[in-house]
Amino acid sequence: MAITRKMFLIQLASGGWALTAGGCGGGGDYAAAPAPAPAGAGCAATIAGNHGHVLTIAAADLTSLVDKTYDIQGSADHTHSVTFTAAQLAQLKAGNPVSVMTTTTLAHNHAIDERCT
Repeated sequence: MAITRKMFLIQLASGGWALTAGGCGGGGDYAAAPAPAPAGAGCAATIAGNHGHVLTIAAADLTSLVDKTYDIQGSADHTHSVTFTAAQLAQLKAGNPVSVMTTTTLAHNHAIDERCT
């Protein structure tokens, strides 16, 4: 699924960059490549088995002293949540990748690999 102009502008305005990937159907693990993040633009997620979910982490969140929870519904017909601890957000700010799991919805969840620039 191609990113729409509206989705692009929302991502740009939020200070983050997100991955959107289409696909539905039976089974299989859809390996999604991370969306290219312009230099210094924020974070990019690789969402395993993605079928329309989007994760956006604003640059301002990387200095949070508390855990942050994000909804990743995107264009999917259901939602998942994912939580990054304050320590994981600090790792992202330092340029280190972080891997997390979403909540389980409709008998599945997603592994997310996040990297920020």
